[in-house]
Amino acid sequence: MNEGVELRHLRYFLAVAEELHFGRAAARLHIAQPALTQQIQRLETLLGTRLFDRTSRSVALTPAGQVLRERAATILRHASRDLDEVARIGRGSQGKLYLGFVPSVLPLKPLRSVRQFRDRYPLVRIELVEGYTTHMMAQLGHGALDLAIVRDPDEQPGTVAFPLATEPFMAVLPVEHPLADRPALSGAELAGDPLVFFPRAAGAVAHDKNLRPLVEAGCRPNIVQEGNTWTTVLYLVGEGLGVTIAPRSATFTAPQSVRVVPLAETDATTTVYAVHRSGDDRALVHNFLALLPDNDV
Repeated sequence: MNEGVELRHLRYFLAVAEELHFGRAAARLHIAQPALTQQIQRLETLLGTRLFDRTSRSVALTPAGQVLRERAATILRHASRDLDEVARIGRGSQGKLYLGFVPSVLPLKPLRSVRQFRDRYPLVRIELVEGYTTHMMAQLGHGALDLAIVRDPDEQPGTVAFPLATEPFMAVLPVEHPLADRPALSGAELAGDPLVFFPRAAGAVAHDKNLRPLVEAGCRPNIVQEGNTWTTVLYLVGEGLGVTIAPRSATFTAPQSVRVVPLAETDATTTVYAVHRSGDDRALVHNFLALLPDNDV
């Protein structure tokens, strides 16, 4: 940061950048408008560039101001996170733990540790963040998360992953499918069926692992429809849009419009991991890791 720029300058700037009106921003900050104007001018002087184009009728961000608006929120968030961490260390088990997870782990045991953790450390607030594996790993990498519980994550430098649970894949078919009553199916038997699946953007490793029962049988998956969650995928299968290959636990809440059939002739599995940043030795993180189950489902 340029010498002389203070966090309050960034907070003042963000208020004006969001309101695009000095009067409203001043009221929001509970300071006088002339004082706010003076502080914004001081920030522009320190940075050596204009952040706003002002006229008597409007306020607009300059290109430099647009960039600072994106960066200032991150700077303030990281500063707040760092100061929270200092407070946690000083007070012991108090503060916030930012935990990311993918929806498909909900039927498994890992997130049951959240309640155990809250019971044991009542002064720690756990913030849960839901999303794709790729999104969780990215947020973990730039510090927005402390921990993430994900499925088959792509490798990411600067992180450590611990396996928590491994499970097989299952075939999921509409109830009216001619193979729906079979006790088991091979990937080859599903070769001619259209596939309902999750987008590769959710996680490349997870995507490829999930398709392995088909690919190793020599099939070229024909994905005709994507869904953002397994719940969506399973309901789309139930509507007859195709079949899918899903982690066993993702089928625990499958609708009655589908049949879940074990897969034969494959040893493909999927693994749930707990991931945190390398070198993160904070007690807050390790206290939660200590409560996570390490048994296969």
